[in-house]
Amino acid sequence: MAASILRAETFGIQVPDWDKNPKKLADCVDEVVVPDFLPKKGVQIVTDEKATSLSTASIDDAAVINELVVKLELCAKRLPSGYRLNPVQFEKDDDTNFHMDLITGLANMRARNYSIPEVDKLKAKFIAGRIIPAIATSTALATGLVCLELYKVLATGHPVEDYRNTFANLALPLFSMAEPVPPKVIKHRGMSWTVWDRWTIKGDITLRELLGWLKDKGLNAYSISCGTSLLYNSMFPRHRDRMDRKVAELAQEVAKVEIPAYRRHVDVVVACEDDEDNDIDIPLISLYFR
Repeated sequence: MAASILRAETFGIQVPDWDKNPKKLADCVDEVVVPDFLPKKGVQIVTDEKATSLSTASIDDAAVINELVVKLELCAKRLPSGYRLNPVQFEKDDDTNFHMDLITGLANMRARNYSIPEVDKLKAKFIAGRIIPAIATSTALATGLVCLELYKVLATGHPVEDYRNTFANLALPLFSMAEPVPPKVIKHRGMSWTVWDRWTIKGDITLRELLGWLKDKGLNAYSISCGTSLLYNSMFPRHRDRMDRKVAELAQEVAKVEIPAYRRHVDVVVACEDDEDNDIDIPLISLYFR
């Protein structure tokens, strides 16, 4: 009942006058017909964690974001003009607002699932009174500081001196802000870059062609990986058999990268050294094979 009332308040739905009448609530619950549970056919439950974990290289952030934006726009069109959600401010000391009723019920259901001792409403209120300051202050502080820096990124044009790294300790209390250190600039054969840059290569190239492309820049690649898998290492003789195979093909076969139809590239991490065997950090390389 508490969850229903709070949800109704959030969506601006009128709460009936009998909301505190347990008998009326019981009558309404009796009228609800819960269908019998029937397991779906053809559903496979995967229990292998490795099978369910997606490599970050197989996810195209832009496509996922665009899909979410489209869904949000469709939902917004179905709402009445000028519709706004009503935020409900949590107040544990008001016994008439159903806040603690909801928290106590949810907490006890979770406790029952994990065989944890359940608590009454008074005990739940006592616990909530102790944890709210930590959650409300530290989380809000961190979120607010991150959002302030994000505004600067979205506004564009801000030099690195305008940004701030913040260290905060509420127990002391201590707040310290400092300018972030710019990324290290790596220079090699007249070129310069940072590890935050990205190199792109157009074409469905082979592993040999990728090594040659780097060689032309004076970089000797000794390791190429995609996700958590190694596509090439100069110390492994059997990897030489992969030299004439497409990098995108190896990413799908070796790294098990899922490449959806809308994705046109794969990302690989390359470890390189110069002609004097000094390690050189290079940016992430995106291979546009489509």
